[in-house]
Amino acid sequence: METRGEFLQGVCMKYLVRCCAVFAWMIFCCTPSFAAPATQRHQTENVIFVMTDGLRWQEVFRGADASLLNKENGGVDDVPALQKAYWRDTEEARRAALMPFLWSVVAKQGQVYGNQDKGSEAHVTNGLNFSYPGYSETLCGFADPRVKSNDKVPNPNVTVLEWLSQRQHYRGKVAAFAAWDLFPFILNAARAGFTIDAGYDALSNGPVTPRLELLNRLKADGPRIWDEEPIDALPFYTALEYLKVKKPRILYLMLGETDDWAHDRNYAQYLHAAHRADAYVETLWNTVQSMRQYQHRTTLIFSSDHGRGDGLRDWKDHGEKIPSSKYIWMAFLGPDTPVRGERSRIPAVEQNQIAATLAAFLGEDYVSDVPKAGKPISDALPQ
Repeated sequence: METRGEFLQGVCMKYLVRCCAVFAWMIFCCTPSFAAPATQRHQTENVIFVMTDGLRWQEVFRGADASLLNKENGGVDDVPALQKAYWRDTEEARRAALMPFLWSVVAKQGQVYGNQDKGSEAHVTNGLNFSYPGYSETLCGFADPRVKSNDKVPNPNVTVLEWLSQRQHYRGKVAAFAAWDLFPFILNAARAGFTIDAGYDALSNGPVTPRLELLNRLKADGPRIWDEEPIDALPFYTALEYLKVKKPRILYLMLGETDDWAHDRNYAQYLHAAHRADAYVETLWNTVQSMRQYQHRTTLIFSSDHGRGDGLRDWKDHGEKIPSSKYIWMAFLGPDTPVRGERSRIPAVEQNQIAATLAAFLGEDYVSDVPKAGKPISDALPQ
């Protein structure tokens, strides 16, 4: 016959077994990572997209070109000063001197595409290799044969910026700033419905701050080197002030000096413009990282609309007759981009993929609405 002590021991053992089972069930339910890896959380809530017109992949990845650091080929007046600023013994050091933020931060914490020397190619698909078709392809996600000039004709296509601005989460939260006065047509401002400020136009529908009033006055009263666009400082500082005051979720900035100085055969100013563009991107990035809305929630995209020719004669030009000007570069930095640095030995990426990639960072499926758009660049997105 079972004794009282044996009976109590059995009860205790049954109670202990049940407690262990309940505890194990609680662990299983409350800590699913014990059973399977947790799904990576999508973090990007904002995008900053900067394009600098016609900056060659050669300078981005190789730094200053020795063959152009002279008066004869590059129109350089003060060769020693330019060499001091940008010439170094190795390509890695030269490109870091030219674009320090790209190489010290973006390349180390994000991804950079387009170094053909390392088997990474990025190119346009429109076949024309100049600005309006390039910006349209970038922002719409496909090349349209109707977009074949730089004439001031409204873009018949909806850009990814307009597409996003029509969605509930982004209404009133998209803004574009551009040096080139063609951008109201590229973005079809009459239809787009979001803030667009370009060329020498004053920002009229934005916040009224002393800085913006001063920038508007400088656009109106300052000297003009080119009729179609001001120096890059004006759209950049306008965009920066707007960012601080209005806090858009998608900010687009187009810079133009890299193309203008190249067409003028002024290699010194071309390099200076590239250096400033890199500094502007750094300022934007540091600014958003200091703001709660953006910190660790923002992805940066940095690219160009077309390339330029090779060699001593063609470096200053681009277009259909210069096939090598189809080659571009692109860079991505943000909380959802895997850290893979400077890409090498990978399949080519295309300009028409940027629009869907931008949308995908925000968790939006652009290709489902625009099937002819290039697919997102999967390597740049959360895995």
